[in-house]
Amino acid sequence: MTRVIPCGVAALVLSLALGIAGAADAAGEKQTFRATLNGTSEVPPNQTKGTGEITATYDPATRMLTWKGNYSGLTGPVTAAHFHGPAEPGQNAGVLIPVTATTSPFEGSTPLDDAKAADLTAGKLYLNIHTREHPQGEIRGQVERAP
Repeated sequence: MTRVIPCGVAALVLSLALGIAGAADAAGEKQTFRATLNGTSEVPPNQTKGTGEITATYDPATRMLTWKGNYSGLTGPVTAAHFHGPAEPGQNAGVLIPVTATTSPFEGSTPLDDAKAADLTAGKLYLNIHTREHPQGEIRGQVERAP
């Protein structure tokens, strides 16, 4: 015999599950973020063959953001790299966090204030890697929560 769960009960169960997941984040569980870097994500887009990726972890308990990334195929040496924000994909924003990425792979860490942490968790940060040929940025990727 198949039981049918009323829509209201299913919605309640789902909202409770989502509330518990949100409470776990607020309680201080580490959160993982990723970005795929390419020229088509730049604003305006470019035709570079360069690519890269970054994985970042945010620990709300210590307020530390740590990251590891790599890139290849750039038109020349990296002249600068930064996390920018707040910005949605397709928008530009100011530098928030400088990144040392003169060699690949690269890694780093920094503490985040409340505003930067909120922008990170809202998906409003992007990583941009600059070269001499592309001084405004050769490859870029929106930093998004990993599934």
